[in-house]
Amino acid sequence: MTAPTPLIAGNWKMNGASAALAEAKAIADGVGDCPARVAICPPATLTHRMSQALDGSKVLVGGQDAHWDDAGAFTGDISAEMLADAGAKLVILGHSERRAGWRETDEMVANKVKAALRAGLEPVVCVGETLEERDAGKALQVVTGQVRGSLPQELAGKTFSIAYEPVWAIGTGRTPTTPDIEEVHRAIRATLVEMFGEAARGVPILYGGSVKPSNATEILHAAEVGGALVGGASLKAADFLGIIRAL
Repeated sequence: MTAPTPLIAGNWKMNGASAALAEAKAIADGVGDCPARVAICPPATLTHRMSQALDGSKVLVGGQDAHWDDAGAFTGDISAEMLADAGAKLVILGHSERRAGWRETDEMVANKVKAALRAGLEPVVCVGETLEERDAGKALQVVTGQVRGSLPQELAGKTFSIAYEPVWAIGTGRTPTTPDIEEVHRAIRATLVEMFGEAARGVPILYGGSVKPSNATEILHAAEVGGALVGGASLKAADFLGIIRAL
């Protein structure tokens, strides 16, 4: 079975205006012969301009969220079709900040995944436990439950990835130990194979949670880690390229 092609994706969250396009260009210029696929997911206001700025480069542009309907009276929301029309190639779905702040359920995330597939976007589906859930010994139960609930069967045979983000490690500077990361990634892999068969061994499982140049090498070389979903460190070309080169 072919090993997954790694994916390093930068989630800019609610950061970045026009001037930030220069950082995106610097990232694209510095990627070189990196063995990973690289993506930047900027705010929706930059999607079209960034896709134009990075056209012809190795860096893909993605969205940070998408509605489960293709169109409708949903003020302020953006559909997967709109993201694709703006030049996006992939989209982050089910991020912990959406699950917590917007009360997104596994069912809602699964419906968003279906919408992404209809629009031809590659879903990057996020799962992860809170500190309370980890301390209660429920990390594997919570994460594998999210995988089962958030991934519709329509994903069979499609290109997608999972991003494991321990909620308590995002933006805190804290990271799980390597054995902790490997344990959860192995559980996710087993669940994917259970759901989609042996072909699911080719699905990259990204790690997300305070990834930075100083810890990227250890994380990216851990068992079943197939890349990273990077937050704050993806906003600066030097930091993001440091993570990319850690492969």
